[in-house]
Amino acid sequence: MAHLGAVVLHHVRCHPLKGQAVDAPSRRTILTGAAAGLAAVAGCTKYGEPQATPAPAPADTVLGPTADIPVGGGKIFAPQQVVVTQPVQGTFKAFTSICTHQSCPVASVADGTINCDCHGSKYALEDGSVQGGPAPRPLAPKQITVSGGSITLT
Repeated sequence: MAHLGAVVLHHVRCHPLKGQAVDAPSRRTILTGAAAGLAAVAGCTKYGEPQATPAPAPADTVLGPTADIPVGGGKIFAPQQVVVTQPVQGTFKAFTSICTHQSCPVASVADGTINCDCHGSKYALEDGSVQGGPAPRPLAPKQITVSGGSITLT
């Protein structure tokens, strides 16, 4: 709406003619300015912008058995917003499952990467680093413990 005020002020101060018909902005001037202001505000909102983030999973949440995590692959635990990978036999890593590009949840762990289908970002199984796509940062690491064949988010 600040744009609307600027349009009206410009019209009143800068118009070469003076008088009641010119000094008062027309309905068209006001509506055009309002439409431009609304278009500017609407243009700031983009599909896929971050939404309100749910509360993180509580500490000591059991995610599942290590047997569910394939070597050279991983598994997404959507409710906890975590992806667990096993880049090499017996080594487990965990990262947030929310893409750093536009906060979409990652969709799969396949072909040696963690993949976001929204815009094609790919992350490394070993450290969550960006391997492709528009993602600006790596996936943030999460703390897990592996004990007795079970993975726990800590």
